[in-house]
Amino acid sequence: MLLRYHLRSLKGYRHAASSQLRASTDSQNNNFSEKNTEEKYKPSESYISLSTLQRGILSIGSAIAALLDPTRADMVAILGETTGTKALLGMHERMSIHPEGSEILRSQPRINSSTVDLDKLRSMKEGTLGREYANWLDRNGVSPDTRLPVQFVEDPELAYVMQRYREAHDLIHTVLGMPTNMLGEVAVKWVEGIQTGLPMCVGGGIFGAARLRPKQRQKYLSIYLPWAIRVGQNSKFLMNIYYEKRWMQNLEELRRELSIEHPPPS
Repeated sequence: MLLRYHLRSLKGYRHAASSQLRASTDSQNNNFSEKNTEEKYKPSESYISLSTLQRGILSIGSAIAALLDPTRADMVAILGETTGTKALLGMHERMSIHPEGSEILRSQPRINSSTVDLDKLRSMKEGTLGREYANWLDRNGVSPDTRLPVQFVEDPELAYVMQRYREAHDLIHTVLGMPTNMLGEVAVKWVEGIQTGLPMCVGGGIFGAARLRPKQRQKYLSIYLPWAIRVGQNSKFLMNIYYEKRWMQNLEELRRELSIEHPPPS
């Protein structure tokens, strides 16, 4: 009963996130020069304080819900926030001692349609990060405005790290050359899990693989999993990249800079 009560209380969370998405979409300006490209992160006004018991209940409930239905972005988000404090501290430390990462922490930029001119990215030269990111969004039918706001991380600095992780996720997909199918998602989760230590990512890599079809599982075990482990261990920390300042950089050049092994064929 207590678990159902807390999960029902999160309906407002989903509604608020949907309202925020609609407002963001309605208010976006097509003139790039008028976009707020320096928009900074603001801790959510709807932050919800949790007791230890409540945090445990939400962690278990969201884990079960996300396992049963990995498309439940709200449950995946809650799981990440309620179990990720230790990992977020480590991520923040790694960013704070890196020149580019520390600049991200100071500026706290956002990645959404209000801060990124997608039409301009689409007009960039083929092979640049900006053009490939826009192509990836279009090809997979994804919008940068779909990332839910952080609700259950009390420390504003750590809340921003979690928000940055969410908003950079599609860029990480692009840099890794992975699609949004289950095989691609599991591979990305392994890379993210190894680099960030977020339990949500580690769990996604382990349990997501169980949902692969037999042919996908064979390809996963022989090609994708070894590749993801090598990339996670050997590449530079992907959260330290100020992607918005690298739109014009050639993607293959960026991969070489980050020591990312060329992605396997999809």
